[in-house]
Amino acid sequence: MMENGMPLEGCKVIDLTWLISGPIACRFLADRGAEVIKLESGTAPDNIRLTTPFNDNISGVNRSTTFANYNAGKYSLTLNLNHPLAAKITSRLSHWADIIVESFRPGTLDRWGLSYDRLKTVKPEIIMVSMTMQGQTGPFNRQPGVGTQLQALTGFTHLTGWPDREPAGMPVPYPDFISPWYILIAVLAGLDHRRRTGQGLHVDMSQLETSLQFLSVPLLDFAVNARNQSRRGNTHRYAAPHGIYPCRGEDRWCAIGIFTDEEWDAFCRAMGSPVWTKEPGFATFLDRKTHEDELNRLVAGWTSSRSLDEVTDLLQQAGVRAGPVQNGRDLLESDSQLAHRRHFRILDHPEAGRHAVQAAPYRFSQESNELRWAAPCLGEHNSLVCSRMLGIPDDEFIELVTEGVFD
Repeated sequence: MMENGMPLEGCKVIDLTWLISGPIACRFLADRGAEVIKLESGTAPDNIRLTTPFNDNISGVNRSTTFANYNAGKYSLTLNLNHPLAAKITSRLSHWADIIVESFRPGTLDRWGLSYDRLKTVKPEIIMVSMTMQGQTGPFNRQPGVGTQLQALTGFTHLTGWPDREPAGMPVPYPDFISPWYILIAVLAGLDHRRRTGQGLHVDMSQLETSLQFLSVPLLDFAVNARNQSRRGNTHRYAAPHGIYPCRGEDRWCAIGIFTDEEWDAFCRAMGSPVWTKEPGFATFLDRKTHEDELNRLVAGWTSSRSLDEVTDLLQQAGVRAGPVQNGRDLLESDSQLAHRRHFRILDHPEAGRHAVQAAPYRFSQESNELRWAAPCLGEHNSLVCSRMLGIPDDEFIELVTEGVFD
């Protein structure tokens, strides 16, 4: 790190990932000062560029605010890696880079001459992080898919929903929001290894295995008790009441969880100790679990006559685990904690327009923690990357453009 600079200043990264996991991780590297080149093909760009929402609901490869959120602070280079002259660029890129993060199926980089085994022969200090569905080796290493399929493969889908219905799954590819943190840890471990030994390394990361870390309880429950957990709706094995309860107004809800008798007593006092809370059927935790349906009906009767703010404030002041069920507008416009920490930053983009970008969920005491710039348009930095970063002469660059290398 340079004096008064950011922790990763001077670190050079090639982002060969797409969709969510890899782009998020590489964006956080850029936030900390790394120079990150997002490498795409002009004819086959990152699919997330075509994901809603779009500025003014007009689609386009540069108009997706989802892409803009995950790729702020990066440079964009388009390169047709199947072109016979692409090696002139990839050779320079591999010498330029300290780190390559990639998410292609095993074997894909071999065809492009970018495998770790090949790169380390010309640059032993190179660090590569390969992230795939199930790792680089094994009987299912080449199985294609994205976070939606992985959500089912890991077991999240089986656990999500109501006990009397089919699995509901999640509206987002949840595993894709787990693995970025493992990618960051792997990158930093690789940099530390290189600092100590002078050598790089290849990290083989399986998103299946990173996701399973978040399912330790049901896995251990089966390993120890031979009990196969399944869907429970909003209930919890060790809490009652536990659920999402309606509040006054349209589509306003409060999440409440009571785990101990002490919490139950505090909950009752916060509600004003209505008569029904003193009934024998609710005296102990086991009683409350036995009569859980009736308990939930009575709690919903109390919450539904009050505003979400009133319910949340009363319960939180009493030390009860309770929180509002927030929508996008709430998070962006009404959440005072997120506003205090400046979690959402507004950036201007020539095509995506003014849009909110999420800052990293951590702050460094000796940094400004500002975002560097908005996400790049497709191929926006082709000339800059080739001339200033890779040192390609203008006449050679023009020849490569003419030959269609950057298509």
